[in-house]
Amino acid sequence: MGIFSRTTTATAATSTAVDPALAALTGTYTIDPSHSGIGFTARHAMVTNVRGAFAEYEGNLNLDGTDPTASSASIDVKIASIDTGSADRDGHLRSADFFDAEQFPLMTFRSTSAEALGGTDYRITGDLTIKDVTKPITIDLEFNGAAKDPFGNERVGFEGKAELLRSEWGLTWNAALETGGVLVSDKIKLTFEISAIKNAR
Repeated sequence: MGIFSRTTTATAATSTAVDPALAALTGTYTIDPSHSGIGFTARHAMVTNVRGAFAEYEGNLNLDGTDPTASSASIDVKIASIDTGSADRDGHLRSADFFDAEQFPLMTFRSTSAEALGGTDYRITGDLTIKDVTKPITIDLEFNGAAKDPFGNERVGFEGKAELLRSEWGLTWNAALETGGVLVSDKIKLTFEISAIKNAR
């Protein structure tokens, strides 16, 4: 189902029909944090990976099944909710060396465009703001489908992944290793598990 797909001129010329299943998904959805996850992975000391997640965030998906290119997504993440399993490391990440959570409490994403890659694979591009820096980022998504849960909620689900260089957002702190290299990688891998509930009209 092409939630984030673009309708080409050729397609529009040959058919004006709207997929009823796709049209039925039209609406605003609220991300459900209790069934979602936003995680990240960084290389540590050049030899292993450290994984973490953000526990607090809120966001919306605005899906338009009759004109999928009009769909959009937004999310606000509370930096103070970062959790890597180490209180000392989490405190350092919240400090001015990294996110400076006291001065910049939120990390935000606002979509700007989307495209279909075929099948259930999509790509969404948007503006990611960390601290006082806003730059574009592209997220590869897989649409997991739509369903009504046992409580009557209409849900949609997505899995996503992206990579970024943290230095491009001003997160440049590091420490040199005696054996060469640095303590924390510049490249960060992001993962998304999103379940969103359709809002009542």
